[in-house]
Amino acid sequence: MSDISKDHLIWMYKKMKMSRYFEEKMESAYMEGKQPVFNIGAGPVPGEMHLSNGQEPAAVGICVHLKKEDTVTAPHRPHHNAIAKNVDLKKMTAEIYGKKTGLGKGKGGHMHLFDPEVKFSCGGIVAAGMPHAVGSALAAKKLGQDWVAVAFIGEGAANAGAFHESLNLAALWKLPFIVVIEDNSWGISVPKKDSTCVPFNDVRAAAYGIKGYLVKDNDPFEMYRVSKEAVERARRGEGPSIIEIETYRFLGHFQGDPELYRDKEEVPTLRTKDPIDRVKKHLIDNDMATEADMGAIDADIFKEVDEAYQFAIDSPLPEPEEALEDMFV
Repeated sequence: MSDISKDHLIWMYKKMKMSRYFEEKMESAYMEGKQPVFNIGAGPVPGEMHLSNGQEPAAVGICVHLKKEDTVTAPHRPHHNAIAKNVDLKKMTAEIYGKKTGLGKGKGGHMHLFDPEVKFSCGGIVAAGMPHAVGSALAAKKLGQDWVAVAFIGEGAANAGAFHESLNLAALWKLPFIVVIEDNSWGISVPKKDSTCVPFNDVRAAAYGIKGYLVKDNDPFEMYRVSKEAVERARRGEGPSIIEIETYRFLGHFQGDPELYRDKEEVPTLRTKDPIDRVKKHLIDNDMATEADMGAIDADIFKEVDEAYQFAIDSPLPEPEEALEDMFV
């Protein structure tokens, strides 16, 4: 891994650790008021909740190569993508809590996070971020900018019409567009082998005459390398790419999911290959950081995330009449 700088590895570790700690806090915060009988509408964080524990390499491996002007769209499991794109953490947390200080004044919730300051958005409709990102890539090309647009999707979304239509157009117009397919093996409760006719979606790149990459075993280092190549190609005007990363979903599709469809040994086995531990070990083993250094980094991360949660908790709820504001008529 000598081709990855210490600064980039530290940045990746920080974002991965921040995302994981954020999600672990959300696990308990979300369940408040929803027990002993699960009630999806109860508690301070109502509605569905899709957490990304284990999928962090997909986000940091490419976002480390992006700049503020680059666009990122994400799906319904978006927190790790948002954190890697430097979305305002306090406003993001407040939005998840439905507070008026949130990114969308508390009206969007966790699946609809929008931060124009860093050109990030997400949505709950499968593959819906693909056309939006392609539009952003087209705008960059017409403006003569070297900006890149990245769309994160799940492997199930690669079977949606928006995936194919978007890639056809992006390839035809040679746009600076990259789709990152986070292949966690499950489309809700359906295994990939029962829904997809190819073993990995990088092979679909050939149908559009573009570049395809496959990252096996949730490898953050390999994700860094292939993403670097894909981003550099896009900035040079060499067109779009597909990156599929074989990633891990440590939790259910949503919080409260009984996960009856999964083998009981699947998650414990996946957790033995935690990508955050792999990056930490690499930093220490290669004399880039000490245990004390990593402890200090962790302490700063915990403080920042804790402050974001407290900001959200302390923020006011919208007034009822505000439901009629910010609407298209």
